[in-house]
Amino acid sequence: MDESFILPGALALMVVLVGLLFIGGEDKTKKRAAALGKKNSAQPDRGAFSFLKSDEGGSRRKQIEESLGKLEEDQKDKKKKRKSLASKLIQANSTMKAQTFTMISIILAAFAGGLPFIMQQDWKLCVGLAIGVGFGLPRWILNFRINRRQTKFTAHFADAMDIIVRGVRTGLPLGDCLKIIAHESPEPVRTEFQLVVEGESVGVPIEVCLERMYERIPLSEVNFFATVLNIQRSTGGNLGESLANLSNVLRGRKVLRQKVKALAAEAKMSAGIIAALPPILMLLITVASPDYMTELYTTPTGHRNLMIGAGMMVFGTVIMKKMINFKV
Repeated sequence: MDESFILPGALALMVVLVGLLFIGGEDKTKKRAAALGKKNSAQPDRGAFSFLKSDEGGSRRKQIEESLGKLEEDQKDKKKKRKSLASKLIQANSTMKAQTFTMISIILAAFAGGLPFIMQQDWKLCVGLAIGVGFGLPRWILNFRINRRQTKFTAHFADAMDIIVRGVRTGLPLGDCLKIIAHESPEPVRTEFQLVVEGESVGVPIEVCLERMYERIPLSEVNFFATVLNIQRSTGGNLGESLANLSNVLRGRKVLRQKVKALAAEAKMSAGIIAALPPILMLLITVASPDYMTELYTTPTGHRNLMIGAGMMVFGTVIMKKMINFKV
């Protein structure tokens, strides 16, 4: 073989072998990379302590969910507690216990239902009188006292905020401002702030005193006041400016409430006339023509019709009250 062909042939063979080597190495490299990719996708968290990180995140999330659930349950329990009979008696500033109130209601129900029963009246009339007088009337009086007390408190609460604002701006501490309100403000603001001052003087935190005040006066204004003081104590800031803004908000709510009351006065008057017209008309017919109404008062059919009419009147009056009772 000619030597001139040996050297080029050897070089060509070497190039072919090197090319095959690179091609095979590239395939192996791709296979290795694919295998590593699958392994990494199956185990995305690297490191020796990756399992601790995932468990820590899950436990932290679980703790947050449990704390939020517990806070929501506490709010629901407090809301139910404010609607209980004992809380309503406290809100009405009554020293009567819930058991005593229940016993008085039972005695009134027995008297109102038992007296017509002794007089041999229809049992349906006796039951209606027992429920209305024994359980409806005491609770209506209790709710009336609560609403009247809350209305008086709202009317003077903004003035109490102004006293705190002026006292803080002149350099007085918050405790002295509360004492001024407890001595000089009208009722029931004076009594409520006296309880706050007395509780703080014996070492009860002011947050707890304000929370108890909100239990006695469950109004949004009291909740705003407690929130402002709690935020100021925890984060700091200008207390006088914050309470001045709160006072402006309370006065604006008071003006809006009075405007709504004035606009709803016509509807309330119309509802009162509509609700009072049937009983007044029945009374006038009874006086003018007693024989015409005798069967309504003496026969079982008349008693049944009276009960049905009274129930319909009560239901209609409640619906009209709900329609014209705007709360701001």
